Amino acid sequence: MMNFHLDYSDMKRIIAEAAILVCFAFSVGLMFNHQLVMDAFEGGVMPTALPAPESEFYPVPVALEDVKEMTGRVILVDARSQEIYNDGHLPGAVSLPLGELDQLLPTFMDKYPTASSLILYCSGYGCTDSFDMALVLLEKGYRDVMLFEGGYPRWRDAGLPVEEGTP
Repeated sequence: MMNFHLDYSDMKRIIAEAAILVCFAFSVGLMFNHQLVMDAFEGGVMPTALPAPESEFYPVPVALEDVKEMTGRVILVDARSQEIYNDGHLPGAVSLPLGELDQLLPTFMDKYPTASSLILYCSGYGCTDSFDMALVLLEKGYRDVMLFEGGYPRWRDAGLPVEEGTP
């Protein structure tokens, strides 16, 4: 086993060399980032975190089993076009096409108060209409907004009953 012995002069030299390395590293860092440092002191650096979204509410995803269990206790909202809705939709679903939301929303809100529980769906996982509609409904005051991301195709492919036409 080797025995190392450092005397006081060796310790001073090691500390001095470490201090020189730290100063060198600081100088190199400052040399390459001086503008960023100056901007930070002047308050010109943007925060790295994104600002919080305006709404603290988000739609809650629900699975097929949840939709089956809640059917009859919630309002099912089909965000697809009226023509596609007429070709087939979940039983009891209300048609509220995203493309006509501006015109149809006042009537929808009169019929279904903001305290209503809603499950929105559209044409499956690649369709964002129900999510986009959910954000609008949350902005309008609805708080119990859920998304069935599998949508009509998932329901139909599970062999569950569907309705055609308008109710």
